[in-house]
Amino acid sequence: MSQGIPSRASVVIVGGGVAGCSIAYHLAKLGMTDVVLLERRQLTCGTTWHAAGLVGQLRATRNLTELAQYTANLFLSLESETGQATGFKQNGSISLAKTVARFEELKRGASMGKGFGLEIDVLSPEQIQERWPLVRTDDLAGGIFIAKDGQTNPIDTTQALAKGAKLRGAKIFENTPVKKIRIEGGRATGVETQDGFIAADTVVLCAGMWSHRLAADCGAAVPLHAAEHFYIVTEPIPDLPKNLPVLRAQDECAYYKEDAGKLLLGCFEPIAKPWGMQGIPEGFCFDSLPADHEQFEPILEAAVQRVPALAQTGIQLFFNGPESFTPDDRYYLGETPEVRDLFVATGFNSVGIAASGGVGKVMAEWIRDRHPPMDLADVDVRRVMPFQANRKYLHDRTVETLGLLYAMHWPYYQYRTARGARRSALHDRLVAAGACMGETAGWERPNWYAAPGESPAYEYSFGRQNWFDATRAECLAARDHVALFDQCSFAKFLVQGPQACSLLNYLCTASVDVPVGRIVYTQWLNERAGIEADLTITRISEEVFWVVTSAVCQTRDLAWLRRHIAARDARCTVTDVGSGIAMLGVMGPRSRELLQGLSGADLSNTAHPFGWSREIEIGYATVRASRISYVGELGWELYLPTEHCLDVYERLLAAGAALGLKHAGYHAMAACRVEKGYRHWGHDIADEDDPIQSGLAFTVAWDKPGGFLGREALARRKASAPATRRLVQVMLEDSSATSPMLYHEEPLIRDGAIVGSIRSGAWGHRLDRSIGMGYVSCPQGVTPEWLAGGKWQVEVACERYAANVQLKPWYDPNNERMK
Repeated sequence: MSQGIPSRASVVIVGGGVAGCSIAYHLAKLGMTDVVLLERRQLTCGTTWHAAGLVGQLRATRNLTELAQYTANLFLSLESETGQATGFKQNGSISLAKTVARFEELKRGASMGKGFGLEIDVLSPEQIQERWPLVRTDDLAGGIFIAKDGQTNPIDTTQALAKGAKLRGAKIFENTPVKKIRIEGGRATGVETQDGFIAADTVVLCAGMWSHRLAADCGAAVPLHAAEHFYIVTEPIPDLPKNLPVLRAQDECAYYKEDAGKLLLGCFEPIAKPWGMQGIPEGFCFDSLPADHEQFEPILEAAVQRVPALAQTGIQLFFNGPESFTPDDRYYLGETPEVRDLFVATGFNSVGIAASGGVGKVMAEWIRDRHPPMDLADVDVRRVMPFQANRKYLHDRTVETLGLLYAMHWPYYQYRTARGARRSALHDRLVAAGACMGETAGWERPNWYAAPGESPAYEYSFGRQNWFDATRAECLAARDHVALFDQCSFAKFLVQGPQACSLLNYLCTASVDVPVGRIVYTQWLNERAGIEADLTITRISEEVFWVVTSAVCQTRDLAWLRRHIAARDARCTVTDVGSGIAMLGVMGPRSRELLQGLSGADLSNTAHPFGWSREIEIGYATVRASRISYVGELGWELYLPTEHCLDVYERLLAAGAALGLKHAGYHAMAACRVEKGYRHWGHDIADEDDPIQSGLAFTVAWDKPGGFLGREALARRKASAPATRRLVQVMLEDSSATSPMLYHEEPLIRDGAIVGSIRSGAWGHRLDRSIGMGYVSCPQGVTPEWLAGGKWQVEVACERYAANVQLKPWYDPNNERMK
């Protein structure tokens, strides 16, 4: 090895931007000093160097906000710790609202931020003017101010992180491009460089817009694509205050920050320009892209109206540089599902500086402990679907995702671009029936059905959207008659072999060593008792099991299965059969009548009890009918080969017409499942929530032979009862049409103090109330008595509404309708 590069390291980090340097810094801080960071050219030379350096803290979820808060606190002390100037200052930030809808979005964010401990003030236009004298406010509805937001110098901050890492023993090498990550036996074993091979226990990919290609060469999917990002820097503006807060005018796609007596004006325009489709030039280093004044012109025109001083100010710099964006505008962290010991921290969607400190901290702990230190499902790379690495898909989606950063963050927003990637065999029939399609994990799925003569298109708002009445009719059809759901997007795995039962029994909280035909609802836990998966398993035969999970968990749950099969050297296999198996939900009190009439089978409680699965014939198909429900009504999930799907669907429609059968979509399913208190992985439960906290202890077979993964940790939590944190069911008292909708992270308040927040919200059409589920905490234990003894409220957009709270579901708590 030349340049003193070692032939081996515990951790090799690929990429010397702010994320890579932060991970090296935090690894060294943990005492893991055998760390080598390799940068292809010079530190920060890809994207970090031209970042705007905004340090905002309020994010879409609690844990992502905590990462950003940590970043701001780290930047406060980094200069004094390392002696390297960072340029960080906490001058705060102001977000403007031109419309009532934007103001509600900002106020909902302010309420959410209170639950995270953020200091957020709601501002009138006059108060905005006081804090930012140059801005025009006569057309504003209001805004918010976050005092501890700020800005930093990206290059200096990265150098400070790098210096802090080196002071603790980490080694950083510039001008050392990584040609390839070596994979042996399904794990990353090191990297190939121009100076030779460096063996490693862990490889961390932090290569920004180069990450997609480097990961693809390893067989891992890390979907991201670069886009052009524009900003200008003005000439000096006389008497420009140096402590101006960062200003975000999201309705105009623009942000402003004071920069050495000048203003930097940047944008996230609605229709972006993807870049680098044919690859990134080999010598790309501190490079900018050609100016595109036409692309920036609408932003500048609006900016001159918003900040009139710009009309008399010249432009000193017009900058265009690439940044990478992911298909869902959330970055990637963690170990890849395809390759062991290959970690990623990339795809930062223009928030890399603000996220970098927190990302470095959690990644260092994740690498050391081999599990995430907190719930990071929102940014876990295991959420990726393999098809998303397709370059054409990424190009087309990136046109939209850059602009979504400042677009309205509407509830139930559906992407406009890169649609149609995955469709069920019924897609065209459902569209013809009035389906308004949404997209989840690339699947086109019917979210709701428009009535004849109505347009199946969204009209977004924070209140009742235009599909409210349509979804109500679908929910009532499930309650009173029969509803037909296309559930083909659900992931389905076939686990088979002589040790299939013992392997699954080890992974599951419930026992799956059950009679053939039995359906088991269960969780998979990690060693800390956190919930890694929430699914159903059906025993098809002595050695064959059917695993069904949600569409978004397909990659994650399949990887969990495969890795435990390999780790235990189990004599069984897992096959993803989702593409070949269709799934239809037939739900409602007349579902039995419908299916018995079509099949001739006896589906009575005696012949086919709840929680059992059997094969029946419908038309020319043999169908597996599983009596189970995610909506809380009598019903069956039907599994059948995809080629028979249309035949069975047509027969269901024809026979169901006389029984009041109605198509129903995923908005109806979501509303029904919240009414029933059914959990959704990623919303109500995740890998830091356990079955006791989340009210799922009934799934736990404590005494089954051999135990299960996570049992010891869960038993310790059980012994410390009552739980100090519990998932509760929430219902607003107001049932009027003006009652607010609950969505996510609205604070839950007991006797005036915030004690938790909503995880899932919906309008319960069978209850005619705004409802939700969320966690609350009490040091003495969350008990029914404690819940009943307090005055409860939910805060929505800075207003508080009276609520009722309990542990049981609001709808049919004894499961009488379903059973």
